[in-house]
Amino acid sequence: MVRFGSPKATLKTILQRLLGMPLARRQADNEKLGSYAALPILSSDALSSVAYATEASLGVLILAGSRALELSLPITVAIVLLIAIVVLSYRQTITAYPQGGGSYVVARENLGTLPSLVAAASLLVDYILTAAVSLMAGTQALSSLFPAVLPYETSLALLLLVVVTWVNLRGVREAGRAFAIPTYAFVVMLALLALFGLHDIVTAHGLRPDPPPPVRALEPLGLFLILRAFSSGCSAMTGIEAISNGVKVFREPSAQRARHTLLVMGLMLALMFLTVSGLGFLYGVAPEADRTVLAQIGMRLFGASSPLFWALQISTLLILALAANTAFADFPRLAALLAEDRFLPRQMAWIGDRLVFQNGILVLAIAAGVVILIAQGDTTVAVNLYALGVFSAFTLSQAGMVVHWWRLRGGGWQGRMLMNALGACTTSLVLVVIVVSKFEEGAWTVVIAIPLLVWMLARVRRRYRRVYEAINLQPGDPLEVGLPQRAELLGHQSIVWMPGWSRPTLEALRYACSVSDRVVAVRVCFEQEDREAIRSQWRRSVGDAPGLELKLLNSPYASMIDPFVDFVDAEEKAHPDTRFTIVMPMAIPRYRFDELLLNQRGLNMRRALDAHRNRVFTLVRYYLPV
Repeated sequence: MVRFGSPKATLKTILQRLLGMPLARRQADNEKLGSYAALPILSSDALSSVAYATEASLGVLILAGSRALELSLPITVAIVLLIAIVVLSYRQTITAYPQGGGSYVVARENLGTLPSLVAAASLLVDYILTAAVSLMAGTQALSSLFPAVLPYETSLALLLLVVVTWVNLRGVREAGRAFAIPTYAFVVMLALLALFGLHDIVTAHGLRPDPPPPVRALEPLGLFLILRAFSSGCSAMTGIEAISNGVKVFREPSAQRARHTLLVMGLMLALMFLTVSGLGFLYGVAPEADRTVLAQIGMRLFGASSPLFWALQISTLLILALAANTAFADFPRLAALLAEDRFLPRQMAWIGDRLVFQNGILVLAIAAGVVILIAQGDTTVAVNLYALGVFSAFTLSQAGMVVHWWRLRGGGWQGRMLMNALGACTTSLVLVVIVVSKFEEGAWTVVIAIPLLVWMLARVRRRYRRVYEAINLQPGDPLEVGLPQRAELLGHQSIVWMPGWSRPTLEALRYACSVSDRVVAVRVCFEQEDREAIRSQWRRSVGDAPGLELKLLNSPYASMIDPFVDFVDAEEKAHPDTRFTIVMPMAIPRYRFDELLLNQRGLNMRRALDAHRNRVFTLVRYYLPV
């Protein structure tokens, strides 16, 4: 006979099978990656952009007729120089911020709150677009090979989104393993494309470029159109910041590995971009409606029926679909930083059982899914918005580094400052070009969205301040909690969950002392918390009152809930004749919006205990006055 456990146990078993067993916090270092494993996680977005960056630039130039395509090579060279400047600038950032130097951190510490929020908002928008556009581009590559799946592009993009989300929820190491093969396969196929192209040029074709197919001009070739083509080609630079923002993913020495990986990624990106644009220029390739520029080059060099051509297309499909992983690596990390600074709800900084920011992963998945549904699988508009947020973050980060070196003035600071100043000037100029040239093509939506997101982040911070002023203990507040009523209610014990020292916690302790003969206050501690400080606060407030005890629990895993639940189970088994009451403080917000900011862990705690029997819950409510 098959026996089924409780619904809670069954759900827990299913989740563990899907996501893997929980990892202890001490295993966090084991989850960190070497350079070869971290490269596909943090660089898949940047490297995959060569599959569409050249085509994006050519798609604008062709509006001025076939002759305008000659400008594709100078534009590519200019973008490669820009890539070199940005990569070298971010290597300086990693040196200055070895724990992770994303735009938000650099701007926060050197430029102030408002610029840091602009950088954060820009990156949050860009990560959402990165995830959505990459997945939609992957499905479009699939429909190019198999036209029968064309009506199902949106559904396939959502399916890929679910797969990428699941892999990332399983942990950093699992994501590295899953995405390493497609990323390196794409790199190998571009290397083969370059070798075949070089052999053809040397032995047969020569350096004289083929004329492109004749196309009549629809617009005059002017500076504005050239700038539009340049800004479209700058989509090749999306994802460069990911390594600087994800230094903590690397094994020690993490900063050194991150600098090395960033340099390797920059070299690979520049060479791959030059390969596609250069071969396209020599072979007179023009954009086509039913075949990508990269596919046209592959057919020319490999042959349409060659296994190498199919390998090129399949690897392109996979890396485009999986390029969303860069966003899944960095969006949750940035959201956690914002949550720690109280610009987002605190639960965005919670680490899941697999030592990843699972709430950030899920929020990104939902946001990307909404974009996919709105766009219905069409990347046309979203691609035009790609680079706007990236270059906003680039500019603020490099400007912040200029201020950093000016303040520090250590050895070699002048050269470092000049490098970052060059990066700030060039990226700010490109940002202006993108805003002007792409404004009517959809950039206006991001120009509006970023200030709105900044306003939202600032509002969350202001509300957190008011709420914490209301619940935190203030000088002059009475700290006495009384003594347990030992004589009247013998055999009744209260277990008080104590999330921290606050007015709601003291109210819960006072209530427990008034109804029980023994009270145990339980605090689950993070590893970095000062336990002696907690005990000192307890002694100042409670002293050594009989029947009133403080219990500090350690959590080897990420969960702060399981240790408390296990403690309650152990107490009930050890004292079967004792009646237990679980007392939980609860701050009751005045506004519905505050429900996202308060009590989330308490609500999860209650759900975890609800499945067990013979328990009495008491919620001690503290109504916020503001």
